[in-house]
This record gives sequence, C-alpha cells and structure tokens, in this order.
Amino acid sequence: MNRREFLEATLALMVAPSAFAAGTPSASQAIPRRKLGRTGEQVSCIGLGGFHIGKQKDEAESIQIIRRALDQGINFLDNCWDYNEGQSELRMGKVLRDGYRAKAFLMTKIDGRDKKTAAAQIDESLKRLQTDRLDLLQLHEVIHANDPERAFAEGGVIEAMEEARKAGKARFLGFTGHKSPAMHLKMLEAAKKHGFRFDAVQMPLNVMDAHYDSFEKRVLPVLVREEIGVLGMKSMGDPFILESKTVTATECLRYSLSLPASVVITGMDSMDRVEQALSVARGFKPLSEKEVEKLLARTEKAAKGGGFEKYKTSQHFDGTAKHPEWMG
Repeated sequence: MNRREFLEATLALMVAPSAFAAGTPSASQAIPRRKLGRTGEQVSCIGLGGFHIGKQKDEAESIQIIRRALDQGINFLDNCWDYNEGQSELRMGKVLRDGYRAKAFLMTKIDGRDKKTAAAQIDESLKRLQTDRLDLLQLHEVIHANDPERAFAEGGVIEAMEEARKAGKARFLGFTGHKSPAMHLKMLEAAKKHGFRFDAVQMPLNVMDAHYDSFEKRVLPVLVREEIGVLGMKSMGDPFILESKTVTATECLRYSLSLPASVVITGMDSMDRVEQALSVARGFKPLSEKEVEKLLARTEKAAKGGGFEKYKTSQHFDGTAKHPEWMG
C-alpha cells in the first residue's frame, strides 16, 4: 500500500463525531472514534496503555489517571496479566468497579501457551479487573519461533481463548507482538490454516518502524485488507525513539494516528501525559502525504539498524523470554 492508500484506509476507519459525541461542547473537543475491524465496535483513536498505570508509587495517582482518561472520552483500556506483578490490572479493576465499566472497551493479554495455563490466567485477570467479561482478549508477545505451532496445537492457548469467548468471558480475540513482522504473518497464516480468524492484532507502528523490518509495510496492509482491527503501540519506542532527538512526542503520536490503526495505545504515567494524548487526539486530522514524507526523511538515518527500536533488536521488552514459566 502506498501513502495515499494508507490515508484513504485511515479516513475509512473514522466515525463521524455526531455518532458518539452527544453532550460534548464541540466536535473539536471530542476524542475521535474508529471502527475496530469487522467487530462493529467503535474505539477511541488513543488508548490508555496498561503497563504505565501500574508504576506509580501511590495507587491513588494511577486511579486518577485512569479516571481522567475515561472521563475525557478515551474508552480503550489496554492491560496484561503480567504487568507490574498484577498491579496494573488490580488498579484498573478498582476504577472499573466504581461505575466506569460501561465507559470502557476493556482489553487484557495472557502469556500462557497451553490451555490450562491460559485458562487460569484469564480467570485471574477477570478477578483482578473486577469484571465478568473482557471486550478483547489477546495472546501476549508472539515473539517465539514456535508460538504459532504451540498456540494452535491440541490443548493449546487458542482452545482456552475460544472457550472463554463461548462462556462469555471474552467478546473478541487477538494477539500481540513486537519482535518481528514475519512472526505476525506466520501467526496469521496459522490461524487461516486452522479456520480461525483473529478480531484484532497489536504491533509497533511508528516513524522508525517504517524504515526497518517494518510492521507498517509488511503486516498492516494484510490487516487492512482482511478487516482485522489494528492496535498500534510503541509510537515513541517506549521511549527510545524520543532519545534520537529527531522527532517530538506529539509528532510520534500524530504519525501513528495517521496510519489505518483502530487505536494507538500509548503510555500515560502522569496527568501531563494524559493531557498530551488528549490534546493530540481531540479533533485529530491525519497528516498529509507531504507531512509524512518530511517526518520519514528526518528519521531515516537514525532508524537504520533498529537501534532505537530496542523491542525488535534486543530482549529489553521480552517479558516471556525472561520468564518462560509465564507461558506454562
């Protein structure tokens, strides 16, 4: 897909403000919603990252961040069974318990590769999040060579995920990964081989990914064509891309939002970060082709070799590699 086709696909995902912004002062103050693949769901273009809301020393600060995001129209909540030893889910659960569940499109991820381990993690996540259902359940960190085979094997995690959906514990199913576009494609091929269809897929989408072993170039067109919901992450490389001094945080968010992603998940570890995300999202309009070209030209040299995309080129972000016991 070329830039013009990406722009057309992004515009096709966007929902008219009047469809969701009743009671908002103006359309320019609303957080835009986008279609989530073929699910029929509409999610905020910006999502609240789960890892960062479990890092605050004071739990009350985490709760304040989550409430502020939801009150201002961010409805997509990201989380994971292993984030901060469960603190991210526990803190989010306290907010959801206090009347916020109806405002949220709730997603969490599990690490288990076998049915038994995965099923136990699903139930533990539901307990922590204080809810009886997830809007989206995802297999976390598809970064290992045998993940597609293990996931779809008899007694594998996909069986647990399908059973969770049938039991009403999860509405939609997906997978995530940050290491390799080739691994994502293998997972999608394995799903097709087994007659299974993912509702959503999560992956890095940013100004440097476009230059090196690119999810944007290799995986994004497949997801768009098959109408699978695209969840973008690591728009700032968490936060190594910013250390390159070639691009600002706002530019990073604007670039990722200009791609045909249903939602761009970003870490918000302070109220300032929440306001930064809100300011970019409100009344967002995709970058023009010329604006994209300028950003890519500015970041091209720094992006070579993936030095600022450590999630691809190191084990810095590989939680399941450091803790294989999480996979069962």
